[in-house]
Amino acid sequence: MSTAASWTDTARREARSSLVDVGHLVRFRVGTLPRRTLRGGLVGVLALTAGSATVPAWVPGAGDPDGRASDLLLLLGTGLTSFLLLGVLAAATGGGGRELIARDHAAAYPVGPTTDHLGALLLAPLTIAWLLQAWLLLGATAYALGPRPLLVSAQVVVVLWLLAATAVAQLVGWTLEALRRGPYGVPLVRGLGLAVVLAVTGLVVTDRLLPLLDASPTTVVVIGLASTPGVRWALTVAGLLLALLVAVALGAVPAHLAARRLPVDEARAETGTHRARPAPRSDLAALVRLDRASVWRAVPTRRGVLVLAGGPGLVAVLGDLPWESVTVLPGLVASGAALLFGVNAWCLDERGALWRESLPVDPGTVFTARALVLAELLLVGSLATVALAATRAGVPTPGEAAAVVATLAVVLVQVVGASMRWSAAHPYPADLRSARATPAPPLAMVGYSARLALATTLTGVLFSLLARLPGWHVPLLVAVPMLCWSAARLVRQHRAWADPLVRARVVGAVAG
Repeated sequence: MSTAASWTDTARREARSSLVDVGHLVRFRVGTLPRRTLRGGLVGVLALTAGSATVPAWVPGAGDPDGRASDLLLLLGTGLTSFLLLGVLAAATGGGGRELIARDHAAAYPVGPTTDHLGALLLAPLTIAWLLQAWLLLGATAYALGPRPLLVSAQVVVVLWLLAATAVAQLVGWTLEALRRGPYGVPLVRGLGLAVVLAVTGLVVTDRLLPLLDASPTTVVVIGLASTPGVRWALTVAGLLLALLVAVALGAVPAHLAARRLPVDEARAETGTHRARPAPRSDLAALVRLDRASVWRAVPTRRGVLVLAGGPGLVAVLGDLPWESVTVLPGLVASGAALLFGVNAWCLDERGALWRESLPVDPGTVFTARALVLAELLLVGSLATVALAATRAGVPTPGEAAAVVATLAVVLVQVVGASMRWSAAHPYPADLRSARATPAPPLAMVGYSARLALATTLTGVLFSLLARLPGWHVPLLVAVPMLCWSAARLVRQHRAWADPLVRARVVGAVAG
C-alpha cells in the first residue's frame, strides 16, 4: 500500500513539475516572436475557428432534414473517424523528439519526457493540417444542424472530440516511437506499416472500406452531439473528457520509455559511414550533391516526404477521384513538402553555414543548388501522388494530361520562389536532426502553410476547370504567363542573394 502511495505521489509531483516547465518553455518560445506577429496569428486563428463553427449554420439549406444537411450529418461520423486516423498517421511518422525546445538547447536543462509529451500535445493544433480538418468538421456540424439552440452544445462535443483524438494519436505516436527504438524496432514498425497499407488496399479493392468507416463507434458521438442537452449529451461529454484525460496520462508512459532508448534513425544518420564517390565536375554538381544528402539523410524530411507522397495519393484512390480533381493534389503536396525545410531553406546548413559561406564559390551557384534540390523534393512527392491517383483515375484525355503537367510546372516554380524568398526574409535557427523538428516556430509555420495552401489550391482549381475544355493547348497557354511571373520573382531573389549583407544576416541567424 505504501509503495502504491509513494508511486502516486511521485507521479503527481512529476506532473506538477512538467506543467510548470511547459509554462516556462511556452513563455520562452512566445518571447522570441514579434508581438504583432503573435497577436495577429492568434486573432486570425480564433476568428477563423469561430467563423467556421457558426457561419455555415446560416447558409441556405443548413439544417434541412430532407436535403444535403441531412446527408452531411450522416457522414459526420466518418469525418470524425478520418480525423483520428490522420492524426495517428501524423503522430506515428513524427517520432519522439522535442518540439518546445531544440534538442541541443534541452541538453543543459532538466526537461523531462512528460514535458516533451505535454509540449507536443500543446503544439499539435498549431499545424495547418490539424486546423483545416478542425475547421471542416466544425463547419460541417454547423451546416448539418443549422441555426438551432443546440448548435453550441454540439460544437462543444466536436471540440472535445478533436482534443481527445489528438491525445489518442499522440499516445499511439509515442508508443510506436518507443517500439521503433527497441530491439529490431525499425523493421518491426516498417512491417506494421506495410501490413496496414496492405489491409487498407484490400478493403478498397473489395469495396468494404467506406462501410467499415460508416460503422465506426463515432456514430455514438454524432448521436450525442445532435441531441438536446440532457442525459445523452452529458454522457457523451463525460466520455470524451475521460478519454482525453486517460490518453494524456497514458501518453507519458511510452514517452518515458522512448526517452530511455537511443533514437535509432537519428543515430544512424549521424554515425553512418558513406563510401566516397568520384569528384563532381562542377561546383554546382558538388553543391547539389551536398544539399541532396543533407535533405534525404534528415529523419523528419525523409518521413515527411513518405507521408506527403502516400497520404493524398491514398485519399485519391479511396475517393476514386477523376482527373479534374487530381489536378488539385500536386499543389497540396508541394506546399506540404516545402514545409519540411523549404520555407527556411538555409537552416539545412545550421552551424555549418559559416563554413559553407567561406567556400570560394559564387553565391549565385549556392542559391541555384539549393533551389534545385528543393524543386527535386517537391517534384518527387507530387509525381508519387499523381502516380497513385492514376491507378484509379484511368487514362486521361489530352486536356486532362496537359492540365496536370501545367499544374506541376506552375506550382513547382511558385512554391520554390516563395520558399526561397521567405528563407532570406525570415531565417530561423532550426535543428533538423530531431524526428519532430520544424524549420520555423509553430505560428510562423501556420502562416507559411496557409499562404502556400491558398496559392497552390487556387492554381489547381484553375487548371481543373481548364481540363474540362476541349483540346490540350489551353492549359499550356495559360501556364506560360504564370510561369514567367513566378520565374521572374525567383530570378530577382537570385540576384538579391548576391548582396553580402543579406547572406550575412541569414547565415548569422541559421547558425545561431
